[in-house]
Amino acid sequence: MRGSARIAPRLGACYPNRSARFESGFRKAHMSQQFASRPLVIAPSILASDFAKLGEEVRAVDLAGADWIHLDVMDGHFVPNISFGPDVIKAIRPHTKKIFDAHLMISPADPYLEAFAKAGCDHITVHAEAGPHLHRSLQAIRALGKKAGVSLNPGTPITSIEYVIDMIDLVLVMSVNPGFGGQAFIPSALGKIQDLRAMTAGRPIDIEVDGGVGPDVSGQLAAAGANAFVAGSAVFKGGTMDAYKANISAIRNAAALARGEAI
Repeated sequence: MRGSARIAPRLGACYPNRSARFESGFRKAHMSQQFASRPLVIAPSILASDFAKLGEEVRAVDLAGADWIHLDVMDGHFVPNISFGPDVIKAIRPHTKKIFDAHLMISPADPYLEAFAKAGCDHITVHAEAGPHLHRSLQAIRALGKKAGVSLNPGTPITSIEYVIDMIDLVLVMSVNPGFGGQAFIPSALGKIQDLRAMTAGRPIDIEVDGGVGPDVSGQLAAAGANAFVAGSAVFKGGTMDAYKANISAIRNAAALARGEAI
């Protein structure tokens, strides 16, 4: 079984066979109850916005219906690109009261956690491979009063978070290789999300997905168990607030339909 191969044997023994767990009739009968505790969230990534008017873009997606503002921080070392740092985040913080969802694609991350917290980030997510002591990194984020997340690259198994699961508020599943926007969605993320939803059952953990997300895949991702959706070019295409509103609504509506929620 594909799912049991990814989950450690003693974890796999705790969960039903995936085909039974996600069997069509069960999903239809219990969809609303399954997702009741984790709200549906759309988090536009400002990496795809117009940097010449960044504050204006943040205000526009806020008014267009964004739930979180996703901040893709890249260092040119852990990933092959450079984006922005704490000073830019601090500058745009006054433009919205929405949650700042920081995704640190940097290594090491620990020396910079305090700077991102002080800049106004509400969530701070680090990669499982970004440092030698993931447990310590999560401790540090929580000590700063922020929600702690772990990001899993396409090749990173979910077993990497097994022993820190009780310190995690959010798991960010990368459905592309990190470093660039506009990449195509990697379908194997669906199976990983299914396994994560089983692993995190009963815990107040958001499952977020980033990479190639649009209305064409948000329904599949929601059905698999994701509740938070990062979208860059799929939100910012069109260049106007009206376009952003339509784009956010399309992603939200497809996900809500899969969750059995009326729009």
